[in-house]
Parts: sequence; structure tokens; C-alpha cells
Amino acid sequence: MVPAPTCQEFVELVTDYLEGATSPAVTARVDAHLGRCSDCRTYLAQMRHTVRALGALPPEPVSPAAERDLLRLCRRSRLGCGSPPRA
Repeated sequence: MVPAPTCQEFVELVTDYLEGATSPAVTARVDAHLGRCSDCRTYLAQMRHTVRALGALPPEPVSPAAERDLLRLCRRSRLGCGSPPRA
């Protein structure tokens, strides 16, 4: 049996977990951890609240120069971002 993640590992996985982007095995490990860790359950509730609150905010326009700079930096990173979605 694979052990449940530590609290630090949970914090690193929480975004993917909330988005449903974790594998079934990782989800099961996280669920096991949440079953025994009230601090991480609290953290998860706070993250859900934050996502809802931020999702209610209207988008702010980004200047063309800022968009260009962000895309340039992102492309240099190991993540390699694509073009941002257009509204």
C-alpha cells in the first residue's frame, strides 16, 4: 500500500486535486491524508473559498507590453506557456 502524502506533499498537490487533475491513485492517497489531518482539511476549505472568491472577480485588462513580457518569461521557463486565452 502506498502511504498517504505528508502535509507538505498535500500542499504541493492541492491545486491539481481541486481541479480533478490527479490520478486515481494520488486522489486516493490525498483522500486518506485528509481523513486523518484536520489541518489539511482546513487548508483545503480555505483554498476552495479562495478559488470561489477569485473566480467572482472581473478580469482586469493586461497591457500588450505586460502580456508580451509575461509570455516571453513563460516560454523561457520549464513550463512553456502558450498564448493566453482571449475573452
